[in-house]
Order: sequence, then structure tokens, then C-alpha cells
Amino acid sequence: MTEKTVEMTEASLFPGKRRLPQVNPVYFVLAALLCAIALSNPNFLEPPGYLNFLKRAAPLAILAAGQIYVIVSGGFDLSVGSVITLTVVGSSMLLDNNDDATWWVILVMFAIGAAVGLINGLVVSYLRVPSLIATLGMMITLNGAAFMWSSGSPRGYLPDTFRFFGRYNIKGMPLIQFLPVALIVLVVVGIALFWLMHRTNLGRLLHAIGDNPRAAQMSGVPVERIRIFAFVISSLSGVTAGILLGGFAGVSTDVGTGYELQAITATVIGGAQLLGGRGSVPASIAGALTLAAIFTLLNFIGLPKPTRDVVQGLILIVAVVLATYRRNRAGGR
Repeated sequence: MTEKTVEMTEASLFPGKRRLPQVNPVYFVLAALLCAIALSNPNFLEPPGYLNFLKRAAPLAILAAGQIYVIVSGGFDLSVGSVITLTVVGSSMLLDNNDDATWWVILVMFAIGAAVGLINGLVVSYLRVPSLIATLGMMITLNGAAFMWSSGSPRGYLPDTFRFFGRYNIKGMPLIQFLPVALIVLVVVGIALFWLMHRTNLGRLLHAIGDNPRAAQMSGVPVERIRIFAFVISSLSGVTAGILLGGFAGVSTDVGTGYELQAITATVIGGAQLLGGRGSVPASIAGALTLAAIFTLLNFIGLPKPTRDVVQGLILIVAVVLATYRRNRAGGR
């Protein structure tokens, strides 16, 4: 019996009982972390403080919003970090210091990202390769391709027309002084992915597949096509994150390293079940902001990066244990 079934059963047994609206705990955790950051650094409360925080967190938030599609359907996508790297390296190689080529290069990168997602989906759906193995293989392949393409040292640079999305701030905004373009990209992508997941039939089918793929298939759900679409969305979110990160940090062959695990951690913090069937776009974005807030707080405290990596691993383990406990508890009722 699923958690939703339990809630329906309780409602039928106790028709007069009013249930308080349930709020995902991730929002309270995020609020507490933001308060802790503000206490440790009062400048965070000024517009440059919190807007720069959102600007830096935007790539991970977009990546988590795409990753949740695959996780809800019962899979994983470990290739998104290498998609980020390939986007940054490939763009610098194709642009070759030509500002006028920015728009067609971006379109090429999105086409490559869609192809990567399509291949991942086909391998998982029709060759029956576990998504963990299929996307791990894709991750290694794309990292190798990026290294071979650039010979280990990408030539050229990313022009301002390309770095506009990640670097540029719209000045002269009332009250907040400026508005990062990266934040606008996050809002637009977040709304689009929220609408697809929670306001269309696609989201219902994704949850049905993740909850019970066999039952969904017997009900006429096109399981393979829906899973392929989920992987395509995840890869496209990787390209978008890569464009933003290229604007932040420039060209590097390891720019996307670790982002795949951070995206999965963010979705789990947001309450997603790694076995599929449960998850939301807003909670995944909040999970990404929570993870970014943890890293920011640890940085203010002065802890080194290895310590932050240990903390991230512990967070992932604890979040998975809690999610598994909730699932087993709901199933045992």
C-alpha cells in the first residue's frame, strides 16, 4: 500500500478529520540555513549577497530540476556532469574566438545534449541496461570525447555573447540594484519543467512508471518513450547548466566534475525517492539551494573543500536512509 493510498484510506475512515497541509521539510531546512548564513555574514542580507548566491546556485538548481525527471521514473543520470564539460569545451572549440557563431554553437550543443539523452534512454529502455551502468558509461565516454576534442587544453575562449547568460547582470533594477541573467534562466527553466511535471499528463505517467512500471505498461502507458523523454530532459538541463557555468568560470576540462552527484543529492534532499514514484521540481530546486547554502555556510566557517565533500556524502547517505524509512513505513501500514 502506497503512502497516497494510506492517506485516501484515512480520509474515508475519518471523513470529519481535517488534514493539515503538508509542507516539505526541505523548505524549513533551507530557511534555517539562510538564517545561519545571514548571522555569520550580515552582508548576505543585502541584494548583492543573496542575488550572487542565487546566481551561483542556478546551474545546480537547473540540473536538479532535470534530474528529477529521471529519478521519478525510477532511474539515474550520471552523465549530466560530463554533458556540462562537453558543452563548455565543445563550445570553446567550435566558437574559436568567433563572437558571431554563438547562437548556432548553442543550438549545436543542445542538439548534442538531446542526442546524449536519446542514446541513454534507448539503452536503458530497449537494451534493458540499468540506468546506473548506462549513464556511467556515457559519462566516461563524454569525458574522453571532450579530452580528445581539445587534446587536454581547449583552445580559444568563450566570448561575451556566450558568457552573457552566466555572467551578465541587468543593472539599474529598483530595490535589488541588479538582476542576474542566470537567475532569469533558472526561473524560466524551472517554470517550464514544473509545468511539464505537475500540470501535464507527462508528470502523471512518470510517477506511474516509477511507482510500478509493470502496472503502468499493462495500463497502456508507453513506458519506453516516457523514459527516453525523461533522459532527454535531463541532458538538456545539463547543456543549460553548462552554458551558465561557462559564463562563470570559463573553459576547463573538469568544469562539470561532481555535478551529477550533487544533482542527485539535491533531489534526495528535496524528498525524491531513488526507487522512483515520488519527487517534485520545486522541492528539487529547493534541495539544490539547500546544498548550495550548506557549501556557502561551510565556506564562511572556513572548512576546506575535502571536508565539504565529506559533508555532501554524509548528507546523501542520511537523506537516502530517511527516504527509504518513509517508503517502508508507508508500505507497512
